[in-house]
This record gives sequence, C-alpha cells and structure tokens, in this order.
Amino acid sequence: MKKEVPKEVARVAGAPNPAVTVVLEKAKRWREEMLALRELLLQLGLTEELKWHQACYTHLGQNVLIVGAFKEHFVVTFFKGALIADPKHLLVPPGPNTRGARVLRLLSMSELVRYTPSLRALTKSAMLVAKRGEKVDYSKGRTLLVPEEFALACAKNPQLKSAFALLTPGRQRAYLLYVGGAKQSETRARRIASVTPLILLGKGMNDR
Repeated sequence: MKKEVPKEVARVAGAPNPAVTVVLEKAKRWREEMLALRELLLQLGLTEELKWHQACYTHLGQNVLIVGAFKEHFVVTFFKGALIADPKHLLVPPGPNTRGARVLRLLSMSELVRYTPSLRALTKSAMLVAKRGEKVDYSKGRTLLVPEEFALACAKNPQLKSAFALLTPGRQRAYLLYVGGAKQSETRARRIASVTPLILLGKGMNDR
C-alpha cells in the first residue's frame, strides 16, 4: 500500500509558525530582538513561513520581507523595497547591483524600539505593494553590459541566444554579472560553459 504523503499545513495570517519558533529559539545571536520583531510583524497580519532557513513573512501569497541575523546586526529585508514608501530614507540596497530589495539594519533592542513606528509603516506599505501585485522593473535605469565572450557564445549557439532572451531581466543580469565579474577571458569562457545548461533550461543562477 502506497504511503500517503502528509499535506502541508496552511498557514494562518498573524499566527506563529512552529517551524520558525524552533529556529528563533535556537538562535545564538539577536534572539530576543527577533522575537520582538516577530511579534510586531504578526500583529500586522503577515503570514509567517520558514524559507531559506529564515523567518519569512508573506501577504496574499507574496513574499514581503525576511528577517536575518548577522554578527554585528540583524536585518529586515523587503523583497520589493524599491517600490514601498520610505519618507525617512531608512532603507538601503543590500548590494551595489541590487534592483528591488531594500534592507533596514538594526544594532540593538533599543534601536528596534525606536524604529518600530517607521517599521510598521514600511511594512504596511510593502503589504499594499503585494496586494496591488506591483512588480519591480528590473530594466529601468540601467544598461546590461554584455561581455564579448558571451556575445560570441550566443552568436555561435542560436539556442543559447533564444533561451537567454526568454529569461527575466533579473536572471539575465545575474548571469551577465557572473560572467563579466571574471578578469580573465579564459575564466569568462569557463563560466559561460558552466551556466549554459541552466540558461537552456530557462533557469536562474540559483536554480541548480
């Protein structure tokens, strides 16, 4: 008799997720701060899920923000932070090439308390973005620099060219940054060879 696979329990907005509880209770750094942050986020009606081994909060099925802990600080990362209202300019891109995500870095419990009103407003704005189904325009305000080796590979392989054109702008950018990040032409060629199978399958850099 075939063993029945248990169905995933549907998460309830505003309710703590037992899987996240386990992760937070085991946290060696910023545990109390993240528990306080969790309480705030659940009060706002977000759905708590465990994604990428971290506490992730969704709204209407869309990722809104994720909480992470580091040695010197803990962070709240808004997936579509570039679209939300941030009148006090508290959010910053996590990296120089980031298009949509924005983070708020916090250094202490007192800082979390001080930023709570702003964090509440930012989260509500992010929830509204999710409700409206707004999307980040990854092509706006930038030009994709195509390494010469990649252009040559596409010229030699029409299937690669077609498959790359069908990728989302974000995935295209990730591949070009990866290939172009190599200093030597030989290294760029090796990187192209390593990602070509993924591109042909329509996958992104992290979909291995």
